Amino acid sequence: MAVYVDHRIEAPDSVTSTSQIAWHPLHPLLAVASVSTASGGCVDIYLEQGEHGSDAHVERSFQVTSLSWHPSRPILAAGWETGEVVILNKQDKENHTVPLHHNATITVLNWSTNGTRLVSGDRHGILVVWRMDQRGRVHGPSLLKQDCGKSLCHCVFRPPPPGEDFVQLAKAAVSGDEKALDMFNWRKAGAGAPLKMGLQEGLSFFIALTDGSVHYVNEKGKTRHALSTDSLIQKLLFMEEREVLVVITENLQLSLHAITPEGEAEELMKVKLSGKTGHSADIILIDHSLIVTALGETVIRFWDLDRDENYVLSPDVQFGFEGGECINCVSYCSAKGLLAAGTNKGRIAMWRKAAESDQSTRVSEGKKWRLQAPTELEGSVTQIKWGSRRNLLAVNTTSSVVILSEQAMLSHFHQQVAIVQVSPSLFNVTSFSRGTTHSLRVDMNVNGIFATEDAVVFWNRKQVTVFECAGDTFRSAGSFPCDSPVLTVHGENLYTVEPYQVQVRTWQGTVKQLLVFSEAEGNPCLLDVCGNFLAVGTDLSHFKIFDLSHREAKVHCSSKNFSELFPGLGGIASVKCNANGNKVSILVSKADGNIDSKICFYDVEMDKVTLFDFKAEQGNGREKLSSGQGIDKSVVEYPELHSHIPACHFWDQSESRLFVCEAILETGLEPPEQKENQTESTMDVWILSFFSTEEHGFLLQDSFPLPSSYQVLLGVEVPHYYFAKKLFFQRGCIYKPLGEAEKGQAESGSTEVSQMVARRPMRDFIGLGDCDKATRDAMLNFSFYLTAGDMDEAFKSIRLIKSYEKSDTHRFEIPRMLSEDLQALESYVNKMKDKNLWKWWAQYLESQSEMESALKYYALAQDYFSLVRVHCFQGNIQKAAEIANETRNWAASYHLARQYESQDEIKQAVHFYTRAQAFNNAIRLCKEHNLDDQLMNLALLSSPEDMIEAACYYEEKGEQMDRAVMLYHKAGHFSKALELAFATQQFGALQLIAEDLDERSDPAVLARCSDFFIEHAQYKKAMELLLTAKKYHEALQLCLKQNLTITEEMAEKMTVSKDSQDLSEESRRELLEQIADCCMRQGNYHLATKKYTQAGNKLKAMRALLKSGDTEKIVFFAGVSRQREIYIMAANYLQSLDWRKDPEIMKNIISFYTKGQALDLLAGFYDVCAQVEIDEYQNYEKAQGALTEAYKCLSKAKTRSPLEQESKLAHLQSKLTLIKRFIHARRVYCEDSKEAVRQCELLLAEQDYNTIIRHGDILGFLVEHYAQVEEFHMAYQYLVEMQKRIPVTNLSYYVTQQTLEAVYRGTGIPVSQTLVPQPVLHSSMENKEMEEEVADEVEES
Repeated sequence: MAVYVDHRIEAPDSVTSTSQIAWHPLHPLLAVASVSTASGGCVDIYLEQGEHGSDAHVERSFQVTSLSWHPSRPILAAGWETGEVVILNKQDKENHTVPLHHNATITVLNWSTNGTRLVSGDRHGILVVWRMDQRGRVHGPSLLKQDCGKSLCHCVFRPPPPGEDFVQLAKAAVSGDEKALDMFNWRKAGAGAPLKMGLQEGLSFFIALTDGSVHYVNEKGKTRHALSTDSLIQKLLFMEEREVLVVITENLQLSLHAITPEGEAEELMKVKLSGKTGHSADIILIDHSLIVTALGETVIRFWDLDRDENYVLSPDVQFGFEGGECINCVSYCSAKGLLAAGTNKGRIAMWRKAAESDQSTRVSEGKKWRLQAPTELEGSVTQIKWGSRRNLLAVNTTSSVVILSEQAMLSHFHQQVAIVQVSPSLFNVTSFSRGTTHSLRVDMNVNGIFATEDAVVFWNRKQVTVFECAGDTFRSAGSFPCDSPVLTVHGENLYTVEPYQVQVRTWQGTVKQLLVFSEAEGNPCLLDVCGNFLAVGTDLSHFKIFDLSHREAKVHCSSKNFSELFPGLGGIASVKCNANGNKVSILVSKADGNIDSKICFYDVEMDKVTLFDFKAEQGNGREKLSSGQGIDKSVVEYPELHSHIPACHFWDQSESRLFVCEAILETGLEPPEQKENQTESTMDVWILSFFSTEEHGFLLQDSFPLPSSYQVLLGVEVPHYYFAKKLFFQRGCIYKPLGEAEKGQAESGSTEVSQMVARRPMRDFIGLGDCDKATRDAMLNFSFYLTAGDMDEAFKSIRLIKSYEKSDTHRFEIPRMLSEDLQALESYVNKMKDKNLWKWWAQYLESQSEMESALKYYALAQDYFSLVRVHCFQGNIQKAAEIANETRNWAASYHLARQYESQDEIKQAVHFYTRAQAFNNAIRLCKEHNLDDQLMNLALLSSPEDMIEAACYYEEKGEQMDRAVMLYHKAGHFSKALELAFATQQFGALQLIAEDLDERSDPAVLARCSDFFIEHAQYKKAMELLLTAKKYHEALQLCLKQNLTITEEMAEKMTVSKDSQDLSEESRRELLEQIADCCMRQGNYHLATKKYTQAGNKLKAMRALLKSGDTEKIVFFAGVSRQREIYIMAANYLQSLDWRKDPEIMKNIISFYTKGQALDLLAGFYDVCAQVEIDEYQNYEKAQGALTEAYKCLSKAKTRSPLEQESKLAHLQSKLTLIKRFIHARRVYCEDSKEAVRQCELLLAEQDYNTIIRHGDILGFLVEHYAQVEEFHMAYQYLVEMQKRIPVTNLSYYVTQQTLEAVYRGTGIPVSQTLVPQPVLHSSMENKEMEEEVADEVEES
C-alpha cells in the first residue's frame, strides 16, 4: 500500500488566491497563476516538493488567463487579460514577451506537438500562430494572424499521421533483424524503400468559437469551417487512433466527427450525456476512448465511445466520504492507472483501474475501478492535475495549492518492536514484549523508519530524528541533519552512509567511528543488522560483514565481490546476514531493475555459495560456472511457486538456521488457469520458511499463502512470523486494520489505538504461545529434524519438551509417525488420555468395522453424537434415547429425532427435535400431524420465521385465532397481528400489541389503534399512540377535549426537535405555543414557561412564570432573556413582594427597570420608596434622596406624552421643595427655634403640602416645641388640630407619650382614652394605587 505525502507550495506572501495550475508533461515543474495583492496577478513555478523555483516569478497589474507548457522543454507560456503573452524559460532563466498582437483577454494558448509553434487567441476573435525557437523566443513574424469575428474558446492540435514504429524497429534491429538494420542504415546501397518517417510534428489544429463553430487550420495556415453546434462548446478532444474529433457542448451534447486528411468533418454520432448542466464541468479523455466528466454531482460519469456504454462511480462513505459529497474536478494518470477526483469537502478520491482480464471473464467496466483510501485537505477542491514523469498530483483548493507524491507505506520489525505507517505523519508502534501499542506523530516527511526495543528512528535524506521509549510514551532523544539514504540501528549506535564509508553515530548525530570502503568496493548503499552483525552492500556489488559486539565495529567478513561469486547474475538488490554472521542472503537485481527469481547464499566460514531458484526445474544438480566454482541449485517442489520471485527476506534475530522470505507473482507470468480464476486477493503472495545448515543444505520447512487481512511480512522471531495488517480507512482520517471496520464504527468514540501488526505462530508452535526458551529451542530442533527426515532426533527433541502436548502437534504428528505400528499407536492413545486422540482412534476403529471397540473410545471421548449414531446403526435405538436424554447433546438428539421420524414415531421425533433446538423440524411435524397444543409452545421457543409460519397455520384453520394473533405479535409482525385482532375483536390482545408499538411502526397501524382506544375511552393510551405516530396536533386536541393533564413526559414527546423534517419551523413553534397554552389552563405554569421558551415566545413564558410566583426563577429568566418587556414585567412583579425588608429584591427592581429602559417606571418606584421612608421611618432625608433619583430618571425617560412628563416632573419638584423646607426647619431648630416654628406654620398654611409631608409630622414637631418651652395651651391647640386633620391616628405615633402627659398636665385636662394605639393605615391605599398604575403603564407599553 502507499500513502500520499502532501507538500504545500511556498507561495509569496502577496498571493491571495490561485486561479490556475498546470504541470509540465515531463519535468517536475508546476506553474501556478495567482491573484496578488502586491500587483494584480502573477505566475510562479514550483518544484516537486512545493519549493519556489528560482527566477520563476512574473507579476503584472492584471490577471493571468492562460497557461501552457512546452511539450518537452521547461518553457512556459502565460497569457494575460490585456492580451500580453509572456514566455518563461526556466532552464535559461530568462523571460520573453511575444510581440503584441492582442488587445483583449487571452482565451487560447497552445503549443504544437513538438513545440515549434505557439497558437494564441483572444476574446475579440484574433488568432495568431507564431514560430518559436528552442529557447522559447519568437522566430520571425507571425505565421498567421486572422480575425475570426467571435471570441475563441478552445484549441486542440491534430497529431501527425503515423510513420514507422521506431521503437519496434529499434528492438528488432538490436535483436539482429537484417531488414530492420537495413532500414536504419541509410548508407547501405539497395536497401529498398526509404524509411517513412511521416511528419515529425502536428502543425494543424482545430479552433472553437463561442458561437458554437469549429474551424480547421492546416500546417500552411489555411483556415476552413469544419462544423457547427447549437450551443457553446465546453470541450474539444481528439481521438488519435480513430482520427475522430470529440465535441462536447455546455448542454452536454456529445458529437463525434471523422476528420479527413484535408480537415473536413463528418458527423458519426450525436448523443446527450447525462448529468446536470449549468455547473462548471471538468471533462477528460482517457484510454483513447473513455470520456470522464465531473459536473459538481455526487458521481463521476463515464462514456465508453468504443463500447457505447456508460456508467458512474461514486465515493463510498465506508472509506471516509460524506453523504452528498460532490465531485468538482478529475484527472487521470495513465502510468499508474489512477483516476483522481477532488470534492467540495476537500477530499481527493482515487480509483485504481484493474488489469484487463480475458473476454470469457470480463466484468462490467464500472467494477474495474477500485476505490482507494482518500487524502484529506483543507477547503473545497477546484482543480486537480497529474503531471511530470514522476506522476505527481497537484491540487488547487480554495485555501492553497498542494502537491501530492506517492510513497510506499513504511514498516519495520526488530527486537519485538514493530512500526507501521498509517498516514504521511502518523505511525503505529507495537511492542510485543511490553504488550503496548502507541500512535506516534512526526513533523517531517519520512522516507525510512527503524524500530528497536529502546528507540524509533525516522529519516528522509535531509534529517534524522530519534524518539526514545520512555515507559508508555516516546520522547525526542535527538535530531540532526543527514543526507544518508539508508540507516540502521544497533544498541545506542546509528549507522549511516556517505561516499565510501559508513558512519557510526550517537543518537544526537556525533560521528564515533568510520567504516571505510575503497573506490573499487564502491559506495555503501545497503545496511542490515541481525544479532550483533552488520551487513553492508555497495553500489558496485560488494558486501562486507562487521561484528558489532565490541566497543568498536570490527570486520567479520572481508569484502566480497558479488559479481565474482555469482557471475552474470546482476547487481545486489538486498543483502542480509544471519544472527551468527556466518551466512549471507542476497536478492539479485536484473539489468532492467526488476528482482531476479534467485536467492543467493554465501557461507562465510566455508566460503561456499548456494543458489536457490524459484524457476528451477524438478531435480537437483550442480552447475559449473565459467569461474569453475560449483553452485548448489535448490529446487522448489511446489509448481504453484514457479512463477514467483522473492520480494523480501529475513533471518531470525536469534536462531541462525531459520530463513524466511516472501514470494510474489512475477508480473506477466500468471498461468492461464490462474488468470481465469484470479480475484483481488493475496493468494499470489506466499510465505516460505527454510532451514539452512552445512550438513543438510537448504530445507523448505513451511509454506503458506499470505492471509488476506495481512499486507506484508515484517520479519520472523521464533516462534512467530510478524505481519503488517491491511489498512481500512474511515471518516476523519481514522485508520483501522482490515476486519476491524465494523468494530471501529461501533466504537468511534473510543480512544484505543488499534494494533496494526499481527503475529502468527510457526506451524510447529501452534498452541505453545510464549513458551520458555528451553521449550522453544527443543521445539525448533524437533521441527528441524522433522523437516530433515531424521525421526530419531525428532523423538529425542520431543522428550525434552515438557509442554509439548499443549501445542496440539502431537495429535497429528505422532499418529502419523506411528501409523505403521498400530499396537504402539493404540498404546500411545491409551497413555495420553486425550479426548481428541480417543475420538480419532474411535473413528479409525469404526472405519475398520470394530463397532464395540469404537463405542468404548467414543464413550471415553464423550462424543455422544457418535455414540448415538453407532447405536442407531446397530438398531439399539432405546440405548441411543437414554444417552440423548442423559447428555442433552443437541447433535445426538437431532440424529435420534431423524431416526424416530423415519420410523413414524412422531411424538418421540418432536420430543428429540425440541431437545436439539431444531424447532422448525418439530413445528413441521406438529403441523403435519395436527399437534396444535405442542405447536404453540414450540413456535414461541423458535425463531420469528417459525412463529409466523405457525400463525399462518392457525389462521388458515380458522380456529384458535388468539394463538395466531399472539404469534404474529411475538414475531414482530404487528400490522398482521392488529389486523387479525381487529377482525376477531380481541381487545385484550390489542392492549398487549399496542405496548410494543414505537416510532418505527406503520403510521396507519398507530392511527388505527389510537382510534380504537378513543372509542373505548382509553384516552391516555390513545394519546401515547398518537404521539408515537407523531400526530402531535391530534394528541393535543385529545388532551383539551378530554381534559387530560399534560405531564412533563407527554410534553417532551410532543416537542419536535429543531432539525426534524416532520414539521416546518413555523408549525413547530405554533405547536409548542398550543402545548404551553394548554399547560397554562391546567395551572402547570413551569411547564408552560418551558414550552413558551422553546417556541421562542419569551413574553408569554414570562407571564406564565409570573403566575407561578417562583421569584428565584423569575429573576433568573429575566436575567437570561435580556428583553425590555421581560425586565419590566419582572420588576413589576418584584414590587408586589415585600421589597422593603429584602434589599436584594429592591436591588433587582432597580436593575430590571434600568435594563428595561423604563425610567418613568423606575421614577415611580423611587417615588414610592420616598413615601415609604416617610410613612414608616419618618426619614425625610432618605426620602429626599429617593425623590432626587426619581426626578433624574423621569427627566431622562422618553414618554409618549411630553406634557404629562412635564407635569410629573413639576409635581416631583414641588415635593422636593416641600421636603427640603421641612428638613431645613428641623435642622435650624437648635440654632433658631423661632424660624423653625415659623417655617412649619407656613407649611401648615399651604394647601398641597400633605401630598408628601404628613400633617402629623409638622403638628407633632410644633407640639414638641411648645411643650418644651412650657407653652402648654399652644401645644394643646396643635394637638386638637392634629385630631381634626388626622382623627384616626394615634397621637402617640407623632408625639411621645411623655409629651402628651406633660401637655395634659400643664393645661389641667385629663388624659383622653382615645389615645389608645391604633394601626396606621393611611398609606396602604396610596401604595396599592401606585402599583396598579405602574402595571397599567407596562401593559400599555
